[in-house]
Amino acid sequence: MEFREITWDNFIECIELKVAEEQKRFISSNQHALAEAYIASKEGQVIITFAIYKDETMVGFIMMYYDDGNGNFEYSSYGVFKIMIDGRYQGKGYGKEAVEKAIEFAKTSSHGEARVVEVTYNPENIIAKNLYASLGFVETGNTHPSGEVYAEFVLPKTPYLRSV
Repeated sequence: MEFREITWDNFIECIELKVAEEQKRFISSNQHALAEAYIASKEGQVIITFAIYKDETMVGFIMMYYDDGNGNFEYSSYGVFKIMIDGRYQGKGYGKEAVEKAIEFAKTSSHGEARVVEVTYNPENIIAKNLYASLGFVETGNTHPSGEVYAEFVLPKTPYLRSV
C-alpha cells in the first residue's frame, strides 16, 4: 500500500471514489474533503491529503492533519479527518492497511513529532469502531459536537516529545 500526493493527474479519479451505499451517511465526498483541506490550509492548519493506492490502483483517500499542541490542544498530534476505501475495494483489508500506514506516517514525524494519532467516528459506524479498536485506538470519552466519538493511538515515546 502506498500514499500518493493528489495531483492534476489523479484528482478526478480521487473525487469519483465512492463508499458503499450503506456508508454514505457516515462520510462526506472526497470533493468536499478536498475543499475543506484547501480552506483549512489557507487558515494555517497543516492538512495532509493522499490518494491510497494498492499496487497501481487507487483504492481510497485519506485526509490527515498535524497539530503541534501549542494552540487549542494539550499535546501534539496527527489526526485522521477522513479515510475511505472505494466500495469496489472494500472487504479486502485495505482500510486496516491504510490506517496502519497512517500510523507509520505519523511515526516519521514529517510535519513534527506527535504524542498520538487521533480519529473520530460516528458511534453507529461499528465497522470503523471495530477497525480502530483492533489497531489499538482507545476511545477518550470525549465527543465532537457532531456526536462523533474520539479515539487515540498513543505513539511510541521519543525523548524529544514534551510530556503531558
